[in-house]
Amino acid sequence: MFVHLHTPRRWRCKTLRAAVPALILPCLIGCQTIAPPDPATEQAVVEATGVEVVIQFKVEGGPLDEPVSADTLTLGQAVERAVTTDPGLQAALARVRIALADADQARLLPNPVLNIALKWGAGSPVIEASLAQDFIAALQIPRRSSAADNRLRQSAADAVTVALDVASEVQEAYVAAQATDRLLPILETRLDLLQKLVSVARDRLEAGEGIRGDLTTLEAQRVELEVEIADARLRQRQERLRLARLIGEPSGAAAWALDSWVTPLPRSDVESRWVEVALLHRPEVQAIGWQLAALGDEKALLRLLPWEGAEAGVEAERDGEWSAGPALALPLPMFDMGQARRARLSAEQIEVRHNLTRAKRQVVEEVRRAYEALEANTANLERVRRELIPLQQQRRQQAEDAYRAGQTDVTPLFLAEQDLRATQARAIDIERETALAQIRLQRAVGGAGVVGATGLGNEGGEPATHQSTAAARM
Repeated sequence: MFVHLHTPRRWRCKTLRAAVPALILPCLIGCQTIAPPDPATEQAVVEATGVEVVIQFKVEGGPLDEPVSADTLTLGQAVERAVTTDPGLQAALARVRIALADADQARLLPNPVLNIALKWGAGSPVIEASLAQDFIAALQIPRRSSAADNRLRQSAADAVTVALDVASEVQEAYVAAQATDRLLPILETRLDLLQKLVSVARDRLEAGEGIRGDLTTLEAQRVELEVEIADARLRQRQERLRLARLIGEPSGAAAWALDSWVTPLPRSDVESRWVEVALLHRPEVQAIGWQLAALGDEKALLRLLPWEGAEAGVEAERDGEWSAGPALALPLPMFDMGQARRARLSAEQIEVRHNLTRAKRQVVEEVRRAYEALEANTANLERVRRELIPLQQQRRQQAEDAYRAGQTDVTPLFLAEQDLRATQARAIDIERETALAQIRLQRAVGGAGVVGATGLGNEGGEPATHQSTAAARM
């Protein structure tokens, strides 16, 4: 329900012309706001991921296949190509532009409304004209702008989250491809040894010196190893195809030469330090914080909710001569005092607060799980390298010495060699798991850029990643 008020006093037309700007000018002066904040999303993505390229927002969808890369693909190149060509990240940057447009819109005054009515009666036509401005909406501009700005910052944090996920995924795919490339030659060597063992067992059986059960066991092991090699080749191809899609070449040959393996470096910081940095820098937590701030602004806007739609302006009428005067349209808040909207926003704030707590707990869990996995795999890898592999090498040497001395046949030597190769394959698996744990720990604290900026994991301050971007380019 609206009540329209206007003064009965009659003004001349020149009074009308003077009254219109006099009513609108206070709103224009009193509701001026600064420009929306620049979230510098592209720069934030660069700083979080640690890449050294310029992230550009593309207004057109990318091609199915980006220009083919060189025959060699380093880890640094893979991360850069993924971050610069990923359509999901471009969509996130577009959402930042949407939020920026909303922030600009929140700063605009509502358009004044001009009404003109022409009435015919017994005498001369009557002309009525009014110009009204929603002054409540004008008074809400600062709060609406603040809420829109916080939504803009939330969108920027979400875009950084997408970029970190892209970088982490391409790093994991690269490490998996490296591991399968290293594993296949060892498996093939083991297969050659097993085939030799099968040949020796068959010769001994034909000579009446062997046991058929030994030959059957060795043949079964050979077939199992052939199946394992086939699975490894399939994984190798699948990881390369996944990597090709991530860098924007889904139809490419995916036959690059990858970097040589770089052993993961040990960490020096305590777990609590990683958790502390993660809670400060994770964009997921920051996004929820901006969302909560935006809801606070929106709730503050409800103080003027009962008066929404109130208009102030000028009304003029011509019935023989012009008459004009100020007019005010006020709603009478009888039924809707904003209580339902306040309750809804309060519930949304409660939900977001709980989401914030959940996000922080999840961050702590992710950091601790990755940290524990890294610690355990690093210890296992050290144990395999320092103890198990030397023992297997010693066993093989002893078997070779016994064979050369004529004390045994070649079978113990083949078996010792087979066990040594199996141990080396196991070491590669542990190295892969160690590298993946390191990548996940890096992602858990907010990306390679955060690790490098805070000097986490390296007393010298250099980021201790599986393979730093600088090293990847060498």
